[in-house]
Amino acid sequence: MKTKLIAPSLLSADFGNLQRDIEMLNNSQADWLHVDVMDGRFVPNISFGFPVMKTIQQHAKKFVDVHLMIVEPEKYVEEFINMGADLVSVHYEACTHLHRTINFIQDKGAKAGVVLNPSTPVLMLEDIISEVDLVLLMSVNPGFGGQKFIENTYKKIAETKDLILSNNSTALIQIDGGVNLDNAAKLFEAGADVLVAGNAVFSSESPEKTIELLKI
Repeated sequence: MKTKLIAPSLLSADFGNLQRDIEMLNNSQADWLHVDVMDGRFVPNISFGFPVMKTIQQHAKKFVDVHLMIVEPEKYVEEFINMGADLVSVHYEACTHLHRTINFIQDKGAKAGVVLNPSTPVLMLEDIISEVDLVLLMSVNPGFGGQKFIENTYKKIAETKDLILSNNSTALIQIDGGVNLDNAAKLFEAGADVLVAGNAVFSSESPEKTIELLKI
């Protein structure tokens, strides 16, 4: 059975009504809650940190998937895990000691993911693929929501799938950026397991219905 998971991104939620939006996701067909953490250094934007993470922890009833778009993520992963992160993904481009960071996340009881920016080749993961639980392919340049999907992502999904299979890895493939009702089915068909959707969900008239349709 092919995995088809939807992880709505709380970056697109209404921060004035964060509890309401999290409860909506709890009651929807969403599988994971995706949390984008940005520091204004690794990416040209700042999102939220630990105070907001605490709110998410208080109300989320689903798997919490934290994507760290920050420099020196190894300094902060433990605190995110302590605040309820079930999976923490770190950027290949931000980790000098990626293997150590991945193992540290797993030793602390969470699943560990590695993220590739659009311009980073999949082959860079050859030495870590058997260690990670997830590969997150950015399908836009990270930092801002609502960007246009990069078509080369389909090729990268195929390359990642090949790398996973040839190394007997059990890693899932996650796609983040520009995911919507027009490309979701095609992304799943190409080999993606988890789709992150922000604007597509939260700017729609019925977020719950949109989540349902993304899974078809």
